[in-house]
Amino acid sequence: MRFVPSVLVVEDEPAIADAVVSRLRAEGFDARSVADGAVAVELCRRLQPDLVILDLMLPGLDGLEVCRQIQSERRVPVVMLTARDDETDLVVGLAMGADDYVTKPFSPRELVARVRAVLRRVADAAEGAVRRHGDLELDSATRRVRRHGDEVHLTPIEFDLLSHLLTRPGVVFPRDQLLADVWGYADGTGPRTVDSHVRSLRRKLGDDVVRTVHGVGYALGVEER
Repeated sequence: MRFVPSVLVVEDEPAIADAVVSRLRAEGFDARSVADGAVAVELCRRLQPDLVILDLMLPGLDGLEVCRQIQSERRVPVVMLTARDDETDLVVGLAMGADDYVTKPFSPRELVARVRAVLRRVADAAEGAVRRHGDLELDSATRRVRRHGDEVHLTPIEFDLLSHLLTRPGVVFPRDQLLADVWGYADGTGPRTVDSHVRSLRRKLGDDVVRTVHGVGYALGVEER
């Protein structure tokens, strides 16, 4: 039997919710929508979807609080929808466990491509073994990261970015390459996404974990012992 990924769309604008759900179903996903944040948290608890598409602006609980609550119970991939090009909201959302974001207006086709990329990254990262470099340890099977012997909680996309940098320690990856390899974007869309996640990794693991090469991109900064 073919696996059908389930997606919960949390969006209070009916036209957007209907368009996204229709597109997801046409692409083979099991999709449904909900317009209320508190109800979304309960549905996530009961249905355990494979991915959540989450609007930031919601009645009742806002999207950031919904993201915090659902990620506190189990790790689930989240793609945020936002009408605000506000870096603070995006950084907070990513820190709370969101994997990616799409700024309104957007095409349902683009959103489905993002959903597929996130699900593919999660599936790929589940396969693998423990890798160590310096005082950094990454376990792809359990998706756990330790530094200096202490476990550090990372969001799914933070884990995937760190894992990718760790494949070639010291090698500089251009932003466009990271967007293609980690996020699945082929057109260079969203370089701020890379920058936001790098800042989050540094905040959680230390400023030296990712090295910036100005005008080029990023590399793993942890030195081998």
